[in-house]
Amino acid sequence: QMQLVESGGGLVQAGGSLRLSCAASGHTFSSYAMGWFRQAPGKEREFVAGISWNGGSTDYADSVKGRFTVSRDNAKNTVYLQMNSLKPEDTAVYYCGADLAGADFSYYPSYDYWGQGTQVTVSS
Repeated sequence: QMQLVESGGGLVQAGGSLRLSCAASGHTFSSYAMGWFRQAPGKEREFVAGISWNGGSTDYADSVKGRFTVSRDNAKNTVYLQMNSLKPEDTAVYYCGADLAGADFSYYPSYDYWGQGTQVTVSS
C-alpha cells in the first residue's frame, strides 16, 4: 500500500498563488508516475497535471497550461503543484494519485493510489 497526503490548499484571491504538496509513503515513490486531479462540486474529477517517475515528462490540462507547474523530488517522496494566476474556476478539491504504469497521466482509471484531497478556493 502507498499512502498519499496532500497539503497546501486554502483560500486565495484571484490572481494569487498556491503550492500544493503530496507526500508519499509505503512504496517506492520513484517507481510511480504522479498526477494531480481536481473535483469541483457537482462535477466529475478532472485531470490537471501529471509527471513521469523521473520528472522527465509532464503533461497539463489545457485549462491550466502556462499557469500551473508540476514537479517532484524523489529524495523527499513528494510531488508538487505550483499554481499561479489562480482563477475562481480553479476552485475544487485537489487530489494526487500514483500510477505505476504511467502510460497516460490523464487516464484516471489507471491510478493505483489516491490521497484524501485538499481544498482550494479562489475568490473573485
